[in-house]
Amino acid sequence: MPVTPIDSADDPRLADYRDLTDVSLRRVAEPAGGLYIAESSKVLDRALRAGHRPRSVLVQEKFLDDALALVGPDAEVYVVPAEVAERVTGYTVHRGLLASMHRPVLDSVADVVAGARLVVVLEDIVDHTNVGAAFRSAAALGADAVLVTPRCADPLYRRSVRVSMGTVFQVPWTRLPEWPDAKPLLQGAGLHLAALALADDAVALDDFAAAGHERVALLLGAEGDGLSRGALQAADTVVTIPMAGGVDSLNVAAASAVALWELRRGLR
Repeated sequence: MPVTPIDSADDPRLADYRDLTDVSLRRVAEPAGGLYIAESSKVLDRALRAGHRPRSVLVQEKFLDDALALVGPDAEVYVVPAEVAERVTGYTVHRGLLASMHRPVLDSVADVVAGARLVVVLEDIVDHTNVGAAFRSAAALGADAVLVTPRCADPLYRRSVRVSMGTVFQVPWTRLPEWPDAKPLLQGAGLHLAALALADDAVALDDFAAAGHERVALLLGAEGDGLSRGALQAADTVVTIPMAGGVDSLNVAAASAVALWELRRGLR
């Protein structure tokens, strides 16, 4: 594989890594060019194990051996000083390694949910940290798949990937269409749609889990606004986590962990 030292932040070969600040990329749902950024050797390793292909790797000298042990012969490896990496990306690259990865083609909803018993649906969650944390909960607590709505933040954005500890490569996922088309896809796959929300007629989570549904899609909405009217109308049941201490709700990532734990125990 080509290993190229670069000592200028203005080098055009580093264009994939330029100005990767949250401010500049948070507004972008799908990074242009069909790429995403993997940060750290651990994340790159999980991406490669999932079959993803690197286009290039940006690495500091002391992490070069780690990079060479991971990537195949087709990826360019750019070796840069720490100050060049920081100037290019706009932040301190603590883990010493970034990889520009080819974005895989997403599978269809039908293929992703085929045979799935527990599915997480993330609706319009724009915070990449929450998306990554929800994926980590999904992987740790036995969800079979994750579906994200058209306006949900990108699971392959570098912060989502990092917070998920690379589990975005472990749990099958794809994007849903809008609710008028999404509802029949999910119900046609035999999934009972459970919307986690506050409502007067909501069923307590433990009671819902005890009902013993065979296949469940758990709908989770953004903090603040919660699930949309379309999601609530699509749902078969509105489910709530009983609260104490005058607290009305949890952070969406925490709520996903609590709900998945209870639902996994209750699935027949």
